[in-house]
Amino acid sequence: MSKNVLNKLKSSKLPFLEDFLLFLTTNNYSLVTIKNYERDLMIFEEFLTVNQISFQKINKQTITIYKADLLANDRSTLVNLNKSKPLTPKSINRMLTSLRSYLTYLIDNDYEVPILPQQIKLMKLGKQVLHLPEIQKLIELIESPLLYEKNLFIGYRNKTILELIFASGMRISEVISLKMDQLEGDRSKLLIKGKGNKERFVYLTPRSIQILTEYLDLRYKFIQEKLPESSKKDIFINKFQYVFITKKSLEIKDNLIDTSLLNLHISSNYLQAKIKSYRSLIGLTGKVSAHTLRHGFATYLAESGANPSALKVLLGHESLETTTKYVHASDKFALDTHTKYHPLKK
Repeated sequence: MSKNVLNKLKSSKLPFLEDFLLFLTTNNYSLVTIKNYERDLMIFEEFLTVNQISFQKINKQTITIYKADLLANDRSTLVNLNKSKPLTPKSINRMLTSLRSYLTYLIDNDYEVPILPQQIKLMKLGKQVLHLPEIQKLIELIESPLLYEKNLFIGYRNKTILELIFASGMRISEVISLKMDQLEGDRSKLLIKGKGNKERFVYLTPRSIQILTEYLDLRYKFIQEKLPESSKKDIFINKFQYVFITKKSLEIKDNLIDTSLLNLHISSNYLQAKIKSYRSLIGLTGKVSAHTLRHGFATYLAESGANPSALKVLLGHESLETTTKYVHASDKFALDTHTKYHPLKK
């Protein structure tokens, strides 16, 4: 086996790790995906270091111990990485999948591996029933930013984001990273990039198009008012690429816009925290997040008779199995079905 000159992690317990990350980059994987792979594999490398296990000595028992270590409250693996929160089976499976992909890369490049990818068994996941509020409560959540935000621009911005997620089924990462050049035409259909940089169309409702139009008008005025007189306003406004900008983007220093902040958009952590706040303010019980709105989009379409294959495309899923698990009928729908169709209902 020839030595790969791109391998710079000479002290790493995982050979050709940088080469693997480079492979992901050159195959158009998103930056977020690449960072997730890198983080997951660095955690496994830390486990090998702590337990003084060489890469060549990895076997099935090693993987079993690794899974047990990740599940333990007093785990040793993540201590040096300042991670103490218990990991869920879903998170552990993601980490194991990253390891599988890395091993597959080594095999594809004729490098020796101590264990085959298929020998790494994933954890069994219990079925999770997602809580889905009634439609009126979801509408109340979507409209709550305008009621509770003191700043009109922030209220409209946050409401528009929630509206777009529920109207189209977009992921939170997809909606907050929307750019102005994606809104060309009548805005009824948007081309977006999802996981793994895969492109797909999503569709907006007339209501969401109207709310988006109102927000964009307010966005233009908001930027225009904030720009210093020294800036050429019309030219500068077009430099704000993201649809959902932050107030920090308009930070002024010495009567000039800080151009290094122009390409900022709101973060997913900010939006999730806001949704949690709105949920509390309207008295909505149970866990509610941006994912709840995406789940609601899929569930209510499914209850109305939407084809699962069409939902798969709309949601950007890899397989129909994922969509089937995702579109879990609400408790109300299950009750209505039971009441309507049970043979001994009378």
